[in-house]
Amino acid sequence: MADAEKEITAELIRELLREHHPDLADRPLRLGARGWDNQLWRLGDDLAVRLPWATESADALLRKEYTWVPELAPGLPLRVPVPQRLGEPSERFPRPWLVTTWVPGEPADRAPATRGAEAADALAAFLTALHRPAPEGAPAGRGRGGPLADTAEYLDRELASAAELGLVRDPDAVRAVWEDAAAAPEWTGPNLWLHGDLHPANVVTSDGTFCGVIDFGDLFAGDPAFDLAAAWSLLPDGAADRFHAAYRPVPDAATLRRARGWAVLRALGALHVADAGARGRPGGKATWGPPAHAALRRLTAAAR
Repeated sequence: MADAEKEITAELIRELLREHHPDLADRPLRLGARGWDNQLWRLGDDLAVRLPWATESADALLRKEYTWVPELAPGLPLRVPVPQRLGEPSERFPRPWLVTTWVPGEPADRAPATRGAEAADALAAFLTALHRPAPEGAPAGRGRGGPLADTAEYLDRELASAAELGLVRDPDAVRAVWEDAAAAPEWTGPNLWLHGDLHPANVVTSDGTFCGVIDFGDLFAGDPAFDLAAAWSLLPDGAADRFHAAYRPVPDAATLRRARGWAVLRALGALHVADAGARGRPGGKATWGPPAHAALRRLTAAAR
């Protein structure tokens, strides 16, 4: 949609609800957040409306969530946004959109976990429950969770750019972590369900620990190391070991090595998003910087 940010208004959403889901149309409505792919609007106290606005890929991601998340949500120990209604494209809004449950709390990029033991246990319990074999027909990772060696070109580009911008103090140490991970044996187990995008803005905190996980648009089946990488950016210092011990089955050495490599790649990407935010560029998120820097510091310190 051209100039979608201006076109999505409370009035438009109210009209869409009256047209598609009139029983929800009179609920209080207010803007919750503008994310990378979607805008999120609160609908009363317990629901939210998610509408794509910034990327073309968001349409397929919303449909993916509508298809799969209701099946996964009942077995998860943290709250997640469960799709309740699907809005089909129309003349008023030519893209699909969702009504989901609302997950209260604050995103971890703005309110990091401070209770390390509780947060480690909560994250381990969530991923243990999520990481179960996916059925045939489950979505693929679009390059995520595959062989780390295939990401060499991306690593070179992101690391060189980050070093040039002064975002990485010791690029050689960062590269060494990735190279060790890329040399680890590949995953030979079944394709497991993965969240696929566990960065701090997609994990919700309350009272110093994790209480929810949002945005399942990148949900896919693959190597659990991809999700396990989140420990280095989400948890306070010293809590990663407890997380790895609490996760089931306890990850072997090769899986942890691969997880470190994915953590490096995710941190480098987040640093560029944060730098764009600091410069006031569209899509930038300055709050992504501190957890990304912390992740690289922890990863390189552990490798010494």
